[in-house]
Amino acid sequence: MLTVILTALFGAGVALGLYFGDVFGYGWSTFWGVVAFGAANAVAGWRIQKKVKALMGEVQGILVGGQKRIQAKVARWQMRPPGSIQQAQLEIARDTKVFVNEALAATEKLHKFDLWVPFMKRQIATAQFNLHWMVKDFKDVDALMPKAMFLDPSMAAMKIARMYMLGKPSEEIGKVYEKATRRLRYNQNVLLAAAYSWILVKRGDVDAAFKVLVHALEKSDNETLKSNREQLANNRVAHFSNTALGDTWYALHLEEPKVHQQRQRMQWR
Repeated sequence: MLTVILTALFGAGVALGLYFGDVFGYGWSTFWGVVAFGAANAVAGWRIQKKVKALMGEVQGILVGGQKRIQAKVARWQMRPPGSIQQAQLEIARDTKVFVNEALAATEKLHKFDLWVPFMKRQIATAQFNLHWMVKDFKDVDALMPKAMFLDPSMAAMKIARMYMLGKPSEEIGKVYEKATRRLRYNQNVLLAAAYSWILVKRGDVDAAFKVLVHALEKSDNETLKSNREQLANNRVAHFSNTALGDTWYALHLEEPKVHQQRQRMQWR
């Protein structure tokens, strides 16, 4: 990391200057050299982090702006329903693709800090993984998966969802699930448990899905997990559903939300 190297050289230069300039002895020269290193490192780190946050803010601003435009369009459609729900969905997908591509271009600017910030490349890969996931660019998602960091529960849920899509063995998905849920706080495991149990049910392993939910509810009181546990316990597998989780669930792309065609009322003059 260049920041540490350069500030260390600066601190060493200060120490050597004080010592060979007969300002201080060896001990005090070393002490002030360390102080100079610490101060320079703090200032450099602050300035770099400020620039990184500004660029990340730019990415976030693009996403928020794009989502607001889509929400405004949906609000207009609620007042005056479109002729075709399918066509409306395609239009939203196109609009989303536009601002996601803009955000992806903005993340590329962060690469100039690769040598200055620890794990910068992995942070960028994580952000880009999220963006490609939003628009179902799974080819790019798969390319970024080995580089991204899956420390967040939602990121880990995306990973196991993609592993399911790729046909990975349940045992392999289970290892990722166990690792991701090991240190989560109360109720942070909801999406992960919902996704993993859904995968097991889809693969016909109902007993394993039931055990996952029982264990998950030791660290959660989520009603969806409770309901699914009861459905499996009473052999009502067909009633197993994560739809109550809403957009959080559908964002995993394991299921598509059901869209009901709105009937336009005939207006009489």
